[in-house]
Amino acid sequence: MPAPNRSNTNPPSFLLMGIPDREVFHVWISIPFCVTYITALLGNILVLLAVLLDRSLHKPMYCFIAMLAIIDLILCTAVVPKMLGVFWGDSREIGFEACFIQMFITHTFAAVESGVLLAMSLDRYVAICHPLRYGTILTSPRAIWVGLLSLARGVGIVIPLMCLLTSLPYCSSRVIPHSYCEHMAVVGLACADTATSHRYSLGMATLLVGTDCAFITFSYCMILRAVLRLPSHRARLKALGTCGSHAFVILIFYIGGLLSMYLQMFTRSLAPHIQVLVADSYLTVPPMLNPLVYGIKVKQIQGGICKLLGQLAGPRSSQA
Repeated sequence: MPAPNRSNTNPPSFLLMGIPDREVFHVWISIPFCVTYITALLGNILVLLAVLLDRSLHKPMYCFIAMLAIIDLILCTAVVPKMLGVFWGDSREIGFEACFIQMFITHTFAAVESGVLLAMSLDRYVAICHPLRYGTILTSPRAIWVGLLSLARGVGIVIPLMCLLTSLPYCSSRVIPHSYCEHMAVVGLACADTATSHRYSLGMATLLVGTDCAFITFSYCMILRAVLRLPSHRARLKALGTCGSHAFVILIFYIGGLLSMYLQMFTRSLAPHIQVLVADSYLTVPPMLNPLVYGIKVKQIQGGICKLLGQLAGPRSSQA
């Protein structure tokens, strides 16, 4: 990512407002975000360690789950600690470069998560609809390559946006009406024409989400058709419950991301604190739900987590 334009018009730092017009409630608002963040940290770390330490889980499906855990840890940690600092200690100042680095991380890894969710849906499609060919189509090395390609795609999409944003002069204000360096909130401080960055961000986000959602929808439609053909009613209900929970989390991720962007860009009549809360929830709620749906509900990972916790508790119990 290129160094930001440090002309004399740019401030050395920005000031994060938190939740606009709700500053007196910051401490109370911080409680659910703090609980969500701690839950996301514990859940994703447990899932990641279980996959890494258990050799029986070194398979494509679990590789994708581990990737998702890493992405979620990066996404929420890039935003939530600073957000809580704003809510608790009035630590509102964020450096000019730090602000754009935070923005780069959030946009890049949101795009990477979309790619990994797409890969997971295709993995389940092959496993359920073409089980005899699964071992030849998907292997652990190929799963890792898919993750690296998703990362490369995310970086390739976000770098041009960062070039556009860092080339703008920021001289109208230092105060960002948000609790983190959200793209649209920062662009609103520029004292130059921002139409190009608006068009690029809107176009690329719509193209990326639209393409990924189309393939994910196709995968789950094929999975649903295969599940409905199962002879056992109990097996159908179990598969439908699993697919339903996956679809629920995917919808939260995509709908939250699109709402966060479109509300900031087009809905001027909506209260600012609602826009900010939607954007904050988008970066905290999916990282909390993903380990529950993709990790802990999977029996093999449940076993890996129990084994890990048993190993951690073992030395203590033997010392006692």
